[in-house]
Amino acid sequence: MRVVLVDAGGANIGSLRQALRRLGVEPELSADAATIAGADRVILPGVSTAAVVMRRLRELGLVEVLRGLQAPLLGVCVGMQLLFEHSEEGDTEGLGLLPGRVRRLAGGPGLRVPHMGWNRLRRLRDAPLLEGIGDGDFAYFVHGYAAPVGEHCLAACDHGAPFAALVQRGRVAGAQFHPERSSAAGARLLRNFIEVPA
Repeated sequence: MRVVLVDAGGANIGSLRQALRRLGVEPELSADAATIAGADRVILPGVSTAAVVMRRLRELGLVEVLRGLQAPLLGVCVGMQLLFEHSEEGDTEGLGLLPGRVRRLAGGPGLRVPHMGWNRLRRLRDAPLLEGIGDGDFAYFVHGYAAPVGEHCLAACDHGAPFAALVQRGRVAGAQFHPERSSAAGARLLRNFIEVPA
């Protein structure tokens, strides 16, 4: 099983690598198109801004590589947001692998933006990616933008209004939360992503 972390400058690469190692997986970190295209699983991390990560993907010639992947792809945090058509953050065109637009979270009384901390997942449907993750399990979030709850949303969360916490469309999946920092639920998501048949 070749698991490749896309080296797009995300600050969570090290912690994701450690989380995968705890599951017995030694991921490759790569910005090489052939390495990414030949992987069995690909993870697009991101702790940055949509514009910065997308610009790096374009500079590396990886946009079409990611769009054309045959292997399962998991976007994390900003990596998930870039799976969509567009992000309000920096007026950024995304990869377009999922329909919809990522918008800034609305603040309000007692609601800080960015949203930082633990929040409960609300399961919307059953899916292999959610195996062993219960309705109401906690996950860790750090984000100021989010995707809407749409037809491809497996689990949602609320911060003033509902937003997509976990999405999937065929081989393409995304987690707005950080699985590498989300304790048992995060570890289970990564294991499911690696072990579920492509």
